[in-house]
Amino acid sequence: MAGHSKWANIKRRKAVVDAKRGKLFTRSSKEIIVAARIGGGDPDGNSRLRMAIENAKAISMPADNIKRAILRGTGELEGLTYEDVTYEGYGPGGVAVIVVCTTDHRNRTTQQLRASFAKYGGALGETNSVNWNFTRKGEIRIETDRSEEELLEISLEAGADDVVMIDDGAVIICAVDMLGTCANTVVASSLSVREQHIVFEPNTTIKIDDPEIENKLLKFLDALDDNDDVQSVFHNAELRDDE
Repeated sequence: MAGHSKWANIKRRKAVVDAKRGKLFTRSSKEIIVAARIGGGDPDGNSRLRMAIENAKAISMPADNIKRAILRGTGELEGLTYEDVTYEGYGPGGVAVIVVCTTDHRNRTTQQLRASFAKYGGALGETNSVNWNFTRKGEIRIETDRSEEELLEISLEAGADDVVMIDDGAVIICAVDMLGTCANTVVASSLSVREQHIVFEPNTTIKIDDPEIENKLLKFLDALDDNDDVQSVFHNAELRDDE
């Protein structure tokens, strides 16, 4: 089963969802806009848009907000033009970091992230500077009281790789190209999908034992998360609290 680092990353993402619901509306709106712009406004023919809409519903984003975001993406309503940009670099303690952004001004976002990395003793890197140490995975979070054994059986039959049990349910982990299939199987099994995402899981981790470095790293990650253009942050640190 998954180790401490994977659990810590899942737990951290969940904490962000619970603590910053208002900001998530903005992030969800941006994701819907980009998905609709790239693949069109019909979720039946646009898997990214379908996933973005389901995630927006999971955080109780109003239907009118979702509709307006789709129309902005298709150009039927005026609005800012967003694009996806992924940044890579090293944070405090040599921790590898990937920052996924959706921005209407790439240069502004780049400058802000470079400043954040530098402030905490890190450095923004070039493309593929740390990406090689991560694997893209699909992640489906569900609410359930079913046993780990039952969930594992359902997930493996759907083509998933693993199941991680958490306090209020479980997280199913799968290959990116299996995300839609696994999500459909979960729904067909009468399980409630809370959210689904594409994530970057580290292939190797760095154990952080120094409290000072750990504190600096956590402040750095919080600073990144506070940036309005940042959608998600992934890293390969194994913190003391993860044990």
